[in-house]
Amino acid sequence: MRCPGQDSRFWKPGAIFEAKCPQCGRPVEFFKDETSRKCAHCGHKFVNPQMDFGCAAYCKFAEQCLGDLPPELLAQRENLLKDRVAVEMKKHFGRDFKRIAHAGRVARFAEKLAVPVGADPAVVLIAALLHETGASAEAAEASETARAILYRLGARQDLVDEVCAIIAAMTEENPQGGLNEQCVRDAHTLADLEEALAKHPERVQELRNTTKSPFATEAARSMAERLIGGERF
Repeated sequence: MRCPGQDSRFWKPGAIFEAKCPQCGRPVEFFKDETSRKCAHCGHKFVNPQMDFGCAAYCKFAEQCLGDLPPELLAQRENLLKDRVAVEMKKHFGRDFKRIAHAGRVARFAEKLAVPVGADPAVVLIAALLHETGASAEAAEASETARAILYRLGARQDLVDEVCAIIAAMTEENPQGGLNEQCVRDAHTLADLEEALAKHPERVQELRNTTKSPFATEAARSMAERLIGGERF
């Protein structure tokens, strides 16, 4: 059974229409259930301007229902997934507001670091949000809990695997991961630094000396120096 919104038996007048190509302005004929079309005149491919992608933004069967999803929708799906992961993280921790605040702080730094260091924003933010979801905050347990949460939300398999691999590696002393893992580790260190500065402002000089080596990325090192200098993120 097809989704009623995409089944032609439920279509109304206007299900076949013309839209102007945003590149050359020529009319391009669309069927209601087409995600995108290529302009016959200039070859530009663009998203169906009248299609409602609302359910596809979170439905795990969207690819089977709609075919290849356009990049714009894939980005929308990942943004919505990050929001839903944040909600699940808070539900998981319940009234443990300290851990909720810590996860949020790590996620905030991860999101700020992702683009400057060339990491995947969706992967690093989700890993940051879920990195301590185990009952005892141990990496292996947190990884399995994160996997269960992401499967429940219908996340794609490659994202689930990478997020869980990053979380499982968080306690290793000699990390071998790539930019995404480095970004999450640096975000965690920055969050710890921010918390330490808030609790012990008199230790600024001591904390300044600790910011010279523990970071994998230059962007995080720069951010740490700005934190020490009193800047807030």
